[in-house]
Amino acid sequence: MATPAHHHPTPPTASGPPPTAAPAPASGTSPASASGTASTELNAGALRQAFGAYPTGVVAMSALRDGEPVGLAVSSFVSISLEPPMVSISVARTSTTWPRLAQAPVLGLSVLSHDQGALCRRLASRAGDRFDGTAWQATPDGAVLVHDAALWLTARVSAVYDGGDHEIVLMRLLTAELFPGVEPLVFHTSQFRELTPHG
Repeated sequence: MATPAHHHPTPPTASGPPPTAAPAPASGTSPASASGTASTELNAGALRQAFGAYPTGVVAMSALRDGEPVGLAVSSFVSISLEPPMVSISVARTSTTWPRLAQAPVLGLSVLSHDQGALCRRLASRAGDRFDGTAWQATPDGAVLVHDAALWLTARVSAVYDGGDHEIVLMRLLTAELFPGVEPLVFHTSQFRELTPHG
């Protein structure tokens, strides 16, 4: 996936307020024993596992390029603003698909539904036809929208920012079409899951 990944479904770099400082442990105890957990070194593997604890939806970002659908799976989709309507995604700098999509005038963003896990895996793969067996349609301006999704959005790239080993892409929304009753795909700890209402 694009991030989590462009090619392996793993969540993007986290952002947000710094954690609240914890009180110093009593003399003779280590931070690990005081909290009951051990700290983990911040390497890529450990971070991928840590970020996987945060559940996300998955978005198929797609457009026509040379008359064919091109797309990738993104789980780093974030709503940014209502006025103006804006969203963002993060894309790995190693992606070979994003440079092609970045040139599209308009992008389609399809929030995948709970039974589209196989499509998500194809969109995250480096090989094969990512849209094989998938019904889709293109808008007049070349955005590609996947059938049976929970939500369709179209957007135009507004700005791209440095995000370390990713690029942060800010997009201005153009249209939105919601499909009520369609449950979204949920990605958590490297598995696809379904939402269960609390009684």
